[in-house]
Amino acid sequence: MNKTVIKRMLIGRPLKTRELGDQKLNKLKALAILSSDALSSVAYGTEQILLVLAGVGAIAYWYSIPIAVGVLVLLTALILSYRQIIYAYPQGGGAYVVSRNNLGENAGLIAGGSLLVDYILTVAVSVTAGTDAITSAFPALHHYNVPIACFLVLCITILNLRGVTESASVLAYPVYLFVLALMILLGTGLWKIMNGEVPETLHSPIGTVVPGLSLFLLLKAFSSGCSALTGVEAISNAVPNFKEPSAKNAVRTLTMMGIILAVLFSGTTFLAYYLGISPKVEETVISQIASEVFGRNVLYYFIQVTTALILVLAANTGFAAFPLLAVNLATDKYMPRIFTIRGDRLGYSNGIVTLGVASILLIIIFGGNTEMLIPLYAVGVFIPFTLSQTGMILKWLKEKPAGWKVKLSINLIGAIITFTVLVILFTTKFTQVWSVLLFLPIIVFVFHHINTHYNNVANQLRLEKQHQIKKLEGNIVILPIAGITKVVENSLAYAESVGDTIIAVYVAFDRESEKRMEEKWNAYRPDIRLVTLHSQYRSLIRPLRRFIDVIEEKGEENNNSVTVIIPQFITKKSWHNILHNQSSLLLKAHLLYRRNVIVTTVPFRFKK
Repeated sequence: MNKTVIKRMLIGRPLKTRELGDQKLNKLKALAILSSDALSSVAYGTEQILLVLAGVGAIAYWYSIPIAVGVLVLLTALILSYRQIIYAYPQGGGAYVVSRNNLGENAGLIAGGSLLVDYILTVAVSVTAGTDAITSAFPALHHYNVPIACFLVLCITILNLRGVTESASVLAYPVYLFVLALMILLGTGLWKIMNGEVPETLHSPIGTVVPGLSLFLLLKAFSSGCSALTGVEAISNAVPNFKEPSAKNAVRTLTMMGIILAVLFSGTTFLAYYLGISPKVEETVISQIASEVFGRNVLYYFIQVTTALILVLAANTGFAAFPLLAVNLATDKYMPRIFTIRGDRLGYSNGIVTLGVASILLIIIFGGNTEMLIPLYAVGVFIPFTLSQTGMILKWLKEKPAGWKVKLSINLIGAIITFTVLVILFTTKFTQVWSVLLFLPIIVFVFHHINTHYNNVANQLRLEKQHQIKKLEGNIVILPIAGITKVVENSLAYAESVGDTIIAVYVAFDRESEKRMEEKWNAYRPDIRLVTLHSQYRSLIRPLRRFIDVIEEKGEENNNSVTVIIPQFITKKSWHNILHNQSSLLLKAHLLYRRNVIVTTVPFRFKK
């Protein structure tokens, strides 16, 4: 089975460029593919709050309610702010484009770099969280967390390589099943509470005095709860993926996501508080809530399976947004241009593969334990959150369109809250997030160097009206040979068609072979000059390089170009290559960066 057949089986048939319109998303599919990250945070957002409060004791768990209210206020501000960003920048790019256009180049690159790293963290954290949910239900699999997580990333990567609409069609079912499962869980739990089936002694009453609780701890718990807001920005990055009118459809999808996220997060937090749930290493909070509400029955396992699926498929938000952000950066010459190329299925496959590989490496490095990455994950989101809100404030102050004061107020509130959360994250979790201060400047530095390279290339390629190319007087062709064969005959025929002067060069390792070659050549082609080079250290490349240096120097003096023709035979089967030395490839590699030498390969294909 050849590579092409395997590729078609995994990815599908290539799509024509005119089929691009068919790859656009409607609102329901977009909600599934772009909101899975935000919705999945319900599975660990509450748990992150309780983990901090557990340091004081179960008596402090009632504080999860006002903390959740604070998170909901921030969610509302972000949804309203990103609605405005989508309408203002319908071409996509989100925080990167907003920051670059309004705050300057470096602010845009910081936002873009933060989001690129955040999408890698999204995939790694989401998949490992999903793997934890699977092993919570099936403890025997706990030792296989890393292989399971890597396999799941590979599956999602292949699914995304098949195209946006196909991946959305597959992923829509688990996402909506998760929403249904959580609604059933919340509805049943609240029903039992209202009917008095849940004793009030399981939790401490709201307002209970908690000894030893500090403002610092509350702020830390709030910043941990803000991890529930990761993924909110993804829709603004992927506006071009929506069907027309793209901006309007994106805004409606964003609003639907905000409402569903608010209901699920607040409901889960309330049930966890009322049922007196404490975070455990071996079992997730969602698993404990489901166990308390349903027991270990079919509904419990339904919720566990859908939770595991949404956590794993939350990674798909990264796969939807990372390639589009990479396209924006590559279009602006801050990333390699390969990220702008669409693959067989019209997706940006280089971005998809890069994200998949980076995520698998992260999972392996951290041994499948990415909980310590969640604070870094949150910081990676709140930096672009703050920059985009600030950028929009400057935009309204400059342009002052109709209703600009209301728009300014929304973004101002959003900027203040997100900046406050960012300060809290750095203050309370500095030991976990300090690396941001190291890798972000490095990323921005790399972006600038890539941009400088592309600008230098453009300047050198640009045609100048007054510039005249110096005409060459002739072409000296050097043809390295190993013997007198059909390969050499084929190469000589080409050399005679392009060269004014042809020199055949033979490297001999002893005097006898040198003499034999001279005799054979004189009988074969006495009209073409043969130069034999004796290599007493059996090096093939070094004497050839020295000879080419001499000819190149003479060519410059006489205004001649120098062409080195490298004969190369192509075997019928690719594995046959290992049976032959690769001297032609080595010579080509050595000559590739010579300024005034043209390197030409003349292939000779074997039939057997």
